[in-house]
Amino acid sequence: MASFTELEVWKQARIVRRFISALSKAFPVEEKYRLTDQIIRSPRSIGNNIAEGHGRFHYQDNIRFCIMARGSLTETLDHLLIAVDEEIITNEILQSFQPDYDSCLRLLNGYIQYLKNKKGDGL
Repeated sequence: MASFTELEVWKQARIVRRFISALSKAFPVEEKYRLTDQIIRSPRSIGNNIAEGHGRFHYQDNIRFCIMARGSLTETLDHLLIAVDEEIITNEILQSFQPDYDSCLRLLNGYIQYLKNKKGDGL
């Protein structure tokens, strides 16, 4: 595989990032340097870590970056839960995000397992 942009997991991370980016534009101004900044950064980190791991030459490095990407994905969900608690978004918006979250998590876990299996092959 020539580029990280061909990875299904990266494509799904991009969907998550674009959803959050569009959503955060409607956040209140007083949240600009608090929740808005954090909720924009965490999904960017998902794709960034997938890309950086893909650029490494060792499976273990790639696995480590994918685990960080998974943490950033979970952080993104937590930021949305905070937004619900602070009544910035509705529960319906959170629920509309859930399928993209679940898909990205499933793909990340699958990719991590794939890399672990390849690492075990000694390649």
